[in-house]
Amino acid sequence: MTAEPDPRISFETSGVDLDAAVHMYEDAYASVGFTATRTERPFAYRFRVVGDDVMSFRSTRFDARMQGELDVRDEYVVMWTTDGGGRVDVGRQEVAFTPATPMMFPTGRPFAFDLQDVRQSLVQFDRTALERVAAEVHGAQPGPLVFDHTATPRTAELRGWNAQVQRAAAIVLGRASVSPLALAEVAQDTARSLLRTFPHKLLAPDVPLPQGATGRVREAVEYMHAFAHTPISTTDVAEHVGLSVRGLQQAFQRQVGTAPNAMLRGIRLDRVREELRRASVGDLTVASVAMRWGFAHLGRFSAAYAARFSEYPRDTLQR
Repeated sequence: MTAEPDPRISFETSGVDLDAAVHMYEDAYASVGFTATRTERPFAYRFRVVGDDVMSFRSTRFDARMQGELDVRDEYVVMWTTDGGGRVDVGRQEVAFTPATPMMFPTGRPFAFDLQDVRQSLVQFDRTALERVAAEVHGAQPGPLVFDHTATPRTAELRGWNAQVQRAAAIVLGRASVSPLALAEVAQDTARSLLRTFPHKLLAPDVPLPQGATGRVREAVEYMHAFAHTPISTTDVAEHVGLSVRGLQQAFQRQVGTAPNAMLRGIRLDRVREELRRASVGDLTVASVAMRWGFAHLGRFSAAYAARFSEYPRDTLQR
């Protein structure tokens, strides 16, 4: 009887050439424009990845400062450090990361990072695989997952996550041969632990689409619905579908007869109305809901709301 081949794929590299390290990380994350500067530490780097096409473990040592932008579209990523630190989602929903506190990469849009002298570990899941597990957990159809990278996991769930990562690492990174079944089982267990630990939303795969929306316009509208709760702009939407901002505007006017920023504002107004209709007076305020959905100027928000729904937001809440 022939033993099954080990399904794991492994890659490792290291060195002391700063430029070579930058190019390697750009290749590893399918990005460009990373910059690195030396710090007081003598420069060295090490990068390792082990896993399969569902789940992989990555580890990084980087003795310098690196800055850049990532757009992780096909994966969900948890990362933590044992040394060094930095900032994620710089200039937007910025979060400082420090040793021993895991966090999710921001989802659904590009984000800037700034890290220095790190010893970093990451667990990465294939997007489709994790969404399939989430659908089973939530009893729903698979759809995009939106993680709140600013939220700190609760202590009990974090203990469970750390324990599961140790169990998974012993198998994925172990020297003994691993069967495909064992690797699939540990990936399933780790995915469920991730979903228990890190606050997230499972978005419905079906969204209302304006008549005539096809191709990149359809993709843009779906993206707006999926990430309207985050501070995305039409620039982010254009980048996501591979168009310039002007190209996106022209495509929207041609297919659906409106501007993309008007579409995004309308989606957010609809979400505000949903919250106000579900709430009771005293549970929340119009201002808090408006701010949560990105409406900073309350006067303009009220006017836009009244124009769309023929009533003011306070009337919706009171009714």
